[in-house]
Amino acid sequence: MNDVEAMWQSWLSGLTSSKRAAAESLRRQYEALGVADALEWVRSEIDENQPQLARFVLLRSLWRGAIDGWAAPGALEQVAAARRLLDAGADRDDLVLLARAIAYEAVFAAVDELDCGGDVNLSGVDVGWAVMESGEDGCSTGRPLSGLHEDLLTMDPSGRDGADMWR
Repeated sequence: MNDVEAMWQSWLSGLTSSKRAAAESLRRQYEALGVADALEWVRSEIDENQPQLARFVLLRSLWRGAIDGWAAPGALEQVAAARRLLDAGADRDDLVLLARAIAYEAVFAAVDELDCGGDVNLSGVDVGWAVMESGEDGCSTGRPLSGLHEDLLTMDPSGRDGADMWR
């Protein structure tokens, strides 16, 4: 048994049977998503009642679709301005990096705004928002997905935390 597995077993042994079952279920779900070491995500969800799996799935989906989607064959070519630049001899890899960097900045700005829960530059308006976890039935669990901007870079499937976009 390696150190991580020993820590996992030690932590599990201190949980109630229902929390232990929930932790094991979460670990299986993370593993099905390809997350090798999900211990911290699972512990946060169980110990702190944070909807980490929902945060992970949302942020990973945003990264894969909105950011890395620009690297897909034909994605740039669907944008007229990019097509003109390519036709003029622009390097496709550079344009992909540019598109991904701009998409990252837009996604970051959006999740940061969602994390704020309201427009901080607006006064006299009593309205805000919250991003909430939902269950399989689509109903809110009552657990907010907060701090989304904090983990966006960690969703980079390359493991480089987006560093390639600014090279």
